[in-house]
Amino acid sequence: MKAIPSVESALKHLSSSALGKNHPRSMLTRSVQRVLAGARASIRSGRHAYGSTLEEIRESIIEEVEREVRTLALRALVPVLNATGVILHTNLGRSPLPAAAIEAIGETAGAYSNLEFDLVRGTRGKRDLLVLDALCVLTGAEDALVVNNNAAAVLLAINTLALGREVIVSRGELIEIGGSFRLPEVLERGGATMVEVGTTNRTSLADFEGALNHRTGALLSAHWSNYSIEGFVSRVDVRDLVRLGDRYGIPVIHDLGSGVLVDVDVLNMPGEMTVGESVSAGAHVVTFSGDKMLGGPQAGIAVGTVETIARMRRNPLMRALRPGKQILAALQATLGLYLDGGRSTEIPVLRMIGVSLEELQARSEKVAAGLQERVGKAADIKVRELVARVGGGAAPGSEIPSVGLELTNFSCSAGAFSAKLRAGRPPVIGRIVGETVLLDLRTVPAEQDSVLIDAVAEVLMNDA
Repeated sequence: MKAIPSVESALKHLSSSALGKNHPRSMLTRSVQRVLAGARASIRSGRHAYGSTLEEIRESIIEEVEREVRTLALRALVPVLNATGVILHTNLGRSPLPAAAIEAIGETAGAYSNLEFDLVRGTRGKRDLLVLDALCVLTGAEDALVVNNNAAAVLLAINTLALGREVIVSRGELIEIGGSFRLPEVLERGGATMVEVGTTNRTSLADFEGALNHRTGALLSAHWSNYSIEGFVSRVDVRDLVRLGDRYGIPVIHDLGSGVLVDVDVLNMPGEMTVGESVSAGAHVVTFSGDKMLGGPQAGIAVGTVETIARMRRNPLMRALRPGKQILAALQATLGLYLDGGRSTEIPVLRMIGVSLEELQARSEKVAAGLQERVGKAADIKVRELVARVGGGAAPGSEIPSVGLELTNFSCSAGAFSAKLRAGRPPVIGRIVGETVLLDLRTVPAEQDSVLIDAVAEVLMNDA
């Protein structure tokens, strides 16, 4: 225990190096205290691996302090280069915003705005009305509102339509989304009782009708957001579910998830239902994300009938779930690109899906040549065909041919090399296959190719 340095002496050691100059003293103090507390616990347990002499123990603890401080920057929110080939990567922030949305945030974030002020009447307004018209035009819905994410939109719909009542859902659609958030739990928190019908792979309309009773508040259809079922499979089409609901006066909630607004044939995503198709099918409320296939900011969007959306808007939960002005500014600008003819190609997600293999091949060859020129024999760098995915709960199982780089024969393991890429500025996130690191250029913006070369070259040259 005598070998454990004091907080002050550890801070003094850090101040003598660049590590101590890159972070506020308060943050360094917290990191040092955390490491020293862990060291005390390890030594008391007798299971530490710091060494046998006091000097060895002290040096090991100081090294652990340095490692802890180095990770401070890695725990801050920073831009990264996504070279995974997963376009809507939930862990990497899903959809990059279009330039128009970024500009709109800048214009409104540092100024007052008419967020809840009606400029025509000079009276208090409602913030979701700012994007209502655009959403209705793009989807064909009668009304629309915006909350902070799609789970919130589903929660609001359930709580509004089925509080204290039952919601019937197919057992094959009891989805779990990232972070272990499960649809049954959302239903429970929404104040509804879930009634499962059918089986994992087959559910019929008769299953839904057989479960109807005087306590039924809503019928729910949920998109297979991050999985697919093949083989002996039967699902209830939302159109049939709507006809059943209309017959008994029961609303249908369609949790569409990703929110495709454009022709799926253009995106080469056959089988995906667009928001407009769901609205046309008659779903009373359709929920989807703003930061998935729509390509905008994180938001939950609900479109549907005037009566249903008006009820949701009056729900007291709406105040807890409403988005801020930056989100609405970015969403308004993104929707504007869809409305303005062919400007949807300015949306990064749609552009990444649509980029040609020829363009990716040419870019990959240029990046590979630039890297090889910089690093010489520090690694083997090859251009190879890859497989990208949409990700983010959109088009599960669909694959997109892609092109990128294969890096092998560096001086450490693929895992260690990938960790060094993540520690760079900017961090580069790729894929590991065996002892190979793959960098897919479909998810790297073309204007960032030179940045990718610099980031990877720095790691390879320092590693050589």
